Amino acid sequence: MSVMFCRGEFRVAKVRAKRVVIEVPEGLKLPPDELEERLRIELALRLYEKGIASLGQARRIAGLSKWDFLELLAKEGISIHYGGEEQKEDLEVAKRLARKTKK
Repeated sequence: MSVMFCRGEFRVAKVRAKRVVIEVPEGLKLPPDELEERLRIELALRLYEKGIASLGQARRIAGLSKWDFLELLAKEGISIHYGGEEQKEDLEVAKRLARKTKK
């Protein structure tokens, strides 16, 4: 279970996840304290780029917010795959914002 702060409210999301352990050879050109974060981000970017992971899945793997992950995709030159899941989420947010502005 994870707790997220989203647009002024806290949400509890039950995210099913599987833990994977990998062996990494010594001598990579990364400081040891950056290794795990960097590998998570690189994995998330490649899985998203290849269409294996959705935007939400990839950003959770990377440990980033949606907006930070979108910025990273732009920086890396990876185009956004705008599919049904993202469209549905954006429509719901737009509807909530429209209701709030009518008041």
